[in-house]
Amino acid sequence: MEDKLTNFQKVKKKYLKFLSTQEVMSEPFRDKLGQLNNFYLPIGKMLKNEYIKEKKTKVIGLTGGQGTGKSTISNILKIILKNAYNLETVIFSIDDFYKTLKDRKKMSKKIIDLFLTRGVPGTHDTKMLFQCIKNLKNNKFKKINIPKFDKSIDDRLQKNKWLKVKKKPNIVIFEGWCVGATAQKNKDLNSPINKLEKQRDKKKIWRKKVNFELKKNYRKIFNLIDKLIFLKVPSFKYVLKWRLLQEKKLRITGRGNKTMNDKQIKNFIMYYERLTKHILKSLPKKADVVINIDKKHSLKSIKFN
Repeated sequence: MEDKLTNFQKVKKKYLKFLSTQEVMSEPFRDKLGQLNNFYLPIGKMLKNEYIKEKKTKVIGLTGGQGTGKSTISNILKIILKNAYNLETVIFSIDDFYKTLKDRKKMSKKIIDLFLTRGVPGTHDTKMLFQCIKNLKNNKFKKINIPKFDKSIDDRLQKNKWLKVKKKPNIVIFEGWCVGATAQKNKDLNSPINKLEKQRDKKKIWRKKVNFELKKNYRKIFNLIDKLIFLKVPSFKYVLKWRLLQEKKLRITGRGNKTMNDKQIKNFIMYYERLTKHILKSLPKKADVVINIDKKHSLKSIKFN
């Protein structure tokens, strides 16, 4: 019992310290210990149990709209897994596997100009991503490097800046806005969902290609996920609100000049609207854990399916 208490104190201390670093540029976190006890610790325990079943590397998908706090939650779970259960965790984002700017330029000329903008399925290097997850799960583990993407320059960083994984992880947290998403029915692609689709995707080339990618290459990747956690926003309008906040942080920390103003973000979010709304409908039934986020950006309720 004492050991458990010591571990809890250690987790609590590191958790609060981490949150204080995150509050510098954003709104303060509410009910910190309540969120730790009611959300993060139960998820941490579930992930530990998932690992000890087979003692094999487990890939955890963490999905939710832009600005839902995926990176923060990933880091909190890493703190718990390390300090409470001594489990090694590697975190990476689907965003880090965006195709290079050069490759997206080629794609935009070959298929449709909308693919120049990163975000939707089709704009990631799916071969590299699939291989990366396969390598992390492989029993015969070899050191690997995971790419890093810098949104402020809208391009992949040089290889010397990539994440080096030298030791086989117990848990891999694979986070991203469309992680675990399923393809839509073809008939659902017919009507444009917003101004962007209406004006720039009249022949439905873009949305059909995105859907095809989800059916084929992304499905293969998402099948490697052992457990899926879904952060559910109250509605799509909060994705915009929280993405504006995220960009504000990027302006403070970003080195490049590719940050966006509010109008550009409203336009950018249109690229994500179709799939985000589809995910909000489909994933609550499919995900292993659903966390409802309230309008004030706090975790409201949790459901283990």
